Amino acid sequence: MTTSRKIWLAPEQILRAADYVELVWREQGSEEEKAALAAFHADGPGLARLVGELGALLLADHLSTVPDEHADCESAYVAGKLATVASRYLERWCLASGAGAHIAWIAAGFLIECMQEVDTVHQYLADIRRDAAFG
Repeated sequence: MTTSRKIWLAPEQILRAADYVELVWREQGSEEEKAALAAFHADGPGLARLVGELGALLLADHLSTVPDEHADCESAYVAGKLATVASRYLERWCLASGAGAHIAWIAAGFLIECMQEVDTVHQYLADIRRDAAFG
């Protein structure tokens, strides 16, 4: 029997992590964006941990969601297992000793690539923010 850890983040943590991922996604190099990234990156290990936890949440609850009519399909089982492995690896990587802003940046890039494969980054981040706001 395997048990999966339920990811719990406070709404303000989810919003902060979503803001960071969106900033990485949209970053065009303006002075304002560089300053915003520097402010996030000042929290090195805390930011990496937060992005890792958001990644696990995204992979488990949003990116691997299967419509109810396909819940019993083998592909749904495989998608769930892949999401579990990817989220576990992402979290471990982001929690590694010395993980900091560089790891957070790379993890955000990984999440952006995942979101772009199945939909738009903007839509996923809007969904995450909505879910955080309404519990």
